[in-house]
Amino acid sequence: MKISIKELCSFNFLITATCLSLFFISGCSVNKANVDESLKKYFDEYKADGCFTMFNNADGKVTVYNMALDTARYTPASTFKIMNSLIGLETGKITDEKMLIKWDGVKRSNEDWNKDLTMEEAFKVSSVPYYQEVARRVGKPTLQKWIDSVHYGNQNTGKQVDTFWLDNSLKISADEQLGLVKRLYFDQLPFQKRTQQIVRDVMVQESNTQYTLAYKTGWGFDEQGSNIGWITGWVEENRHPYFFSLLVKSPANNFDMRAARINILKNILKQYGFFEGKK
Repeated sequence: MKISIKELCSFNFLITATCLSLFFISGCSVNKANVDESLKKYFDEYKADGCFTMFNNADGKVTVYNMALDTARYTPASTFKIMNSLIGLETGKITDEKMLIKWDGVKRSNEDWNKDLTMEEAFKVSSVPYYQEVARRVGKPTLQKWIDSVHYGNQNTGKQVDTFWLDNSLKISADEQLGLVKRLYFDQLPFQKRTQQIVRDVMVQESNTQYTLAYKTGWGFDEQGSNIGWITGWVEENRHPYFFSLLVKSPANNFDMRAARINILKNILKQYGFFEGKK
């Protein structure tokens, strides 16, 4: 297949632009960026679009699937609970991961939310009401200050203190998500070490002798009504962390985002040789 000079230049520009973005947030090397289009099959299985970015901290290698979406910003949805937790802990509105917030008595479709929850429990079941209450207690000016200090996405907190991460006011890209969790892992965010340690601990979803998998999921909708799903975090084997951000996008009604995003993530990680303790 012949590629024109114009197409080649455009492609090289995309690689360079993406890697430069990753360089500032993740410390990657432009020369080590790898575009892996073989991952497309995992998204095709669900008739979904999306992207995947991974950073190997040991050698600075960056792997990207679908660069066109890698730097596009979308609603963070419940991945914002990472920031909401950090800010809540830092300001004392969340005392620790065991802090209880009473159920408001409003019955919601997610039964896991219809009870009193600790921060740790709320994070695991991705309770929107819990973190909306945290946001209200913190207050919009303080939330804005910390979002600005971290340079989180487009830094737009919109009009409502308890919905801006859900209503497409605040937006973030996959490479920015990756940069955030990398900085969190290494205590490089402008929060106390205790604050960052607590959030790292509640992000752990699987931990055994072979690997640790830590992440936060998110599921929302863009302005066109398409499903926007996230998983962002890290996988660690033999004390070597690899940071990742997965975005799944689908316009389909009744799309099973919960199954799609975790299955796509685990299929990708298995292809790369994870879960065997050999990385």
